[in-house]
Amino acid sequence: MNTIEKLLRTDRPWLTDGGLETWLFFQQGFSAPEFAAIVLLDEDDARAALRRYFDGFLEMAREAGTGYVLDTATWRGTPIWASKLGLSEEGLLRLSRDAVAFAREIRSNWSDRVADVVINGVVGPAGDGYEAGTIADAATAQHIHTPQIAALAESGADMISAITMTGIPEAVGIARAAKAAGLPSVISFTLETDGRLPSGDTLGAAIEAVDQATDGAPAYYMINCAHPDHFRGTLADGSDWLSRIGGVRANASRLSHAELDEAERLDEGNPEEFGSLHQELAELLPSLRVVGGCCGTDHRHVGCVSHNLHKQAA
Repeated sequence: MNTIEKLLRTDRPWLTDGGLETWLFFQQGFSAPEFAAIVLLDEDDARAALRRYFDGFLEMAREAGTGYVLDTATWRGTPIWASKLGLSEEGLLRLSRDAVAFAREIRSNWSDRVADVVINGVVGPAGDGYEAGTIADAATAQHIHTPQIAALAESGADMISAITMTGIPEAVGIARAAKAAGLPSVISFTLETDGRLPSGDTLGAAIEAVDQATDGAPAYYMINCAHPDHFRGTLADGSDWLSRIGGVRANASRLSHAELDEAERLDEGNPEEFGSLHQELAELLPSLRVVGGCCGTDHRHVGCVSHNLHKQAA
């Protein structure tokens, strides 16, 4: 059984990281245009910080006896962002390839302590992760995202995860592009305070639409960029689509996306409460495979999640 198969069959959620960008920019003092951590891969001090960041989460996975999903810092790596980041399209794709190599180095360094580590090629939206998607059709989305997904696949990523998806067409296009590249995909939807996508679609309708358009191509779906209180009620109706949700990466803050956009300080929420809320989420999600965090979360938050889901169950 390979590592991806182990992930898909696990009944003990694996760990992943927290809010990489908010940690880098708000807590560590780095800066980059468009919240693009990918451009920092050319900076030695940023790479050292990223090693410390991922080492902390991998140590949690070792302590919990779980596998780990190791993200590449490529959320803003789609070539459509190149000009805004002051790079050529090829220069940005080079950074995606470098990000996979960097992740593979980290995995190698931990291979004797955490046996199962998936290199997760992260793809972000062509637009803002807080606003309804601007891509009107799946074919356009597939065309836009194919170069980065191909670069991630060719460099050795084990799977592709589309993070902060805000609409159905873009999610469909990315799932198709990942399938064409020969990799499993994960689609992670941004949710608003009402539990709906920024596009206005319900979570269940979005999952069902992507599955129908791709013949069920995504390995599973995730929820991200919302506090558990924003979507807990959405998960309580027992619908069949709940079995397709395999991961949760929630926000630390209860603020809306509009409020977060205007905030001058990072809202870190309450890590202990954040961890305890995941016990209830785990009970609502029968196929939960991966837990981590999104905006405002760090090692404290994911550590509290692991304590509640792993150590108490040990």
